[in-house]
Amino acid sequence: MPADIPLMLQTVYADLLDRAGASAFAAAFPADGAFVVKMQRGRRYWYFQQSTANGRSQKYVGAETPALLARIAAHRQARTYQRDQRSLVAMLVRSGHLPRPLPQIGNLVAALADAGVFRLRGVLIGTVAYQTYAAMLGVRLPATLVQTADVDMAQFSDVSAAIGDATQPVLDVLRAVDPSFRPVPHISRRHAVSYQAASGLRVDFLPPNRGRATEEPQPLPALLTDAQPLRFLDFLIRDPEPAVLLHGTGVLVSVPAPQRFALHKLIVARRRREGDAKRDKDIRQAQALLDVLALRRPHELRAAWKEAFGRGRTWQRLLGEGMGLVHPATRDRTLQCVGAPRSVVPGLDLRFIPGRATCDPAGDEVLCFAQARYERLGGAVEGIRCVVARDGLEASFGTGPLDREGCLATVRQHRSAIEHAARVKYLTGPVDGSGEVRLTPEDLEAFAGKP
Repeated sequence: MPADIPLMLQTVYADLLDRAGASAFAAAFPADGAFVVKMQRGRRYWYFQQSTANGRSQKYVGAETPALLARIAAHRQARTYQRDQRSLVAMLVRSGHLPRPLPQIGNLVAALADAGVFRLRGVLIGTVAYQTYAAMLGVRLPATLVQTADVDMAQFSDVSAAIGDATQPVLDVLRAVDPSFRPVPHISRRHAVSYQAASGLRVDFLPPNRGRATEEPQPLPALLTDAQPLRFLDFLIRDPEPAVLLHGTGVLVSVPAPQRFALHKLIVARRRREGDAKRDKDIRQAQALLDVLALRRPHELRAAWKEAFGRGRTWQRLLGEGMGLVHPATRDRTLQCVGAPRSVVPGLDLRFIPGRATCDPAGDEVLCFAQARYERLGGAVEGIRCVVARDGLEASFGTGPLDREGCLATVRQHRSAIEHAARVKYLTGPVDGSGEVRLTPEDLEAFAGKP
């Protein structure tokens, strides 16, 4: 379980997020313009209008929300915030031991932010986005899970086309940071969806795949680049959240909601080949987040699970198989939070250890021992205790009063029925995280087929 950072530093991050948002807003929209609103499909959208030598120009601001209206109202006061941001970033990194990106990655993301990529509803995904969750959730995430040399950017292609605003060409933005950036040839040879520098730093652009899977690149007009469609991405980047990348004075970015990130990682990991190092990293990132989210954001995690699980059998299978790959404690904590049984993990089974049955000292309970195994892709094995009360044995199997030896004899005689009842309850009953299956008379009657 990731360790919490001090509450004081969580307050510092909240202050930094507010200041970074105000500073980014002020930098994007100078004082010599005006904010105007347009109605589109019954919803209000704000634009920033300026007079230029060629007439009026407009920049997209965003869909109207209470937070955006407050930002517009405070626009002229926000320019003083930036001077203190650098010290807040330094405090979070040094005192909170929170992750900061490699300098070249930080510079690159800052350039994309200054160019307007996030203002135009681009979303930072991948491990660079994962770095921001430590401060967002107030925990220290394992350092080995936050290292990367790639920057992944995503945007809905229909949103990109509808905004009516655009950045500079992406390649120009990247070359302003590192002139060695070059387009990476796509298999089509007509499009560039990735860009790479001589240092190996790579930037990929991705839109969600709509309809049938395709390798054909799609244009992102707002970012003036093409992008490689990716399945399951629409779930990841829906309703992103603001965050601060701890670089320089703090870079305001948009990242996936952490609960969506965690569940998406389960799906992506399951689709990778066994032995792929990225698969292991996906699982460990998902596990670290799920441990925190079940405690810090249970309602959000439950809602994201419900949405993903409701998308059909393929999603259900991939989520279940992904859950089978995380630590059993994380699996049970998550399933308990979202209200799902262990049976969502295909291939999970409860197998009893022959001859391992004993009574407690008072003779009131019989303990049987089993192992829960996830049979696919090398899932973990955990030890489980099965507890059967003496009164349950007496009521369910009609043997009358039982002493210690009578309890053990009854369990041996009806072993198959008892094991079946325990297996059904373990897989289909509510998850309590106790590490044991306690069979009641009602369980034995319902699951063991007794009257």
